[in-house]
Amino acid sequence: MAVAFVAALAGFQRMPSGAVADAGDAIGLSLMDCAAPAARDALSARFALCHSGGGSNCVVDGDTFWFAGDKYRIADIDTPETHPARCAEEAALGLAATGRLHRWLNEGAFSLESADRDADRYGRKLRIVTRGGTSVGSVLVAEGLARPWEGRRRPWCRA
Repeated sequence: MAVAFVAALAGFQRMPSGAVADAGDAIGLSLMDCAAPAARDALSARFALCHSGGGSNCVVDGDTFWFAGDKYRIADIDTPETHPARCAEEAALGLAATGRLHRWLNEGAFSLESADRDADRYGRKLRIVTRGGTSVGSVLVAEGLARPWEGRRRPWCRA
């Protein structure tokens, strides 16, 4: 995006009349295309923890939450299961991932971006959840609370 912004700026030309022509128009760019990602973050709610079944604006676990009546699965990560956890390590890590997602969602506005599929086999909407262009999935991975999604779940418990 930064390259597009620089290219758009470099493409401005001053016309003899003093008007400014945007060379980016020729390639379909505008300064609006180069705006900071945070400008897109328009979704927000006060999230609670889901205690049973469905909910409204609540976090189920480290990669699943309810928002505005729809259930979402964060598409770019896999977090430990909490319902039920298969071992004490998975339970502890799953609880930490759930708490971190809960805090992150309540820290400010966010965006829901399309993933490779619209929904998973359980009917949850698959989305990449971002704030300022940064995925919450990448935050959880960096903090050791999730793995990047590899197309399937892998066990969190050691044999």
